[in-house]
Amino acid sequence: MNRYAAALLAVSAAALCGQVLAETPTAVPEQPFVSVKSRVDVQAELAQYKQAGVNPWSMHYNPLRAFKSNTSREAVTADYIAARDQVAAFTGEDSGAGYLAANRSRVPAATKLASQGDAIVR
Repeated sequence: MNRYAAALLAVSAAALCGQVLAETPTAVPEQPFVSVKSRVDVQAELAQYKQAGVNPWSMHYNPLRAFKSNTSREAVTADYIAARDQVAAFTGEDSGAGYLAANRSRVPAATKLASQGDAIVR
């Protein structure tokens, strides 16, 4: 029993001692860091952040707390019903390829589809 304990102690000591060696960094940056903002600029941004009183990294951050919509519920419902077929086509099995092929005249001119790119990717 003592041999097993001694062997376990020797193996664990060897494993721990091997990890304490440190090396010097091999990739030391040649150019020193140069900030694009002055200390005054950074302090002004910090003061503005503190004055706003909003912390977007907080667990209680709610960006929609003061949100007010100008669109009525009826208008949103009508838009949803009008676009229901189009949404179903774009979320279907072919991701809307069939819908776009059948309704090429409905696609706005400013829309650039993947197939209309300058280069062909193979």
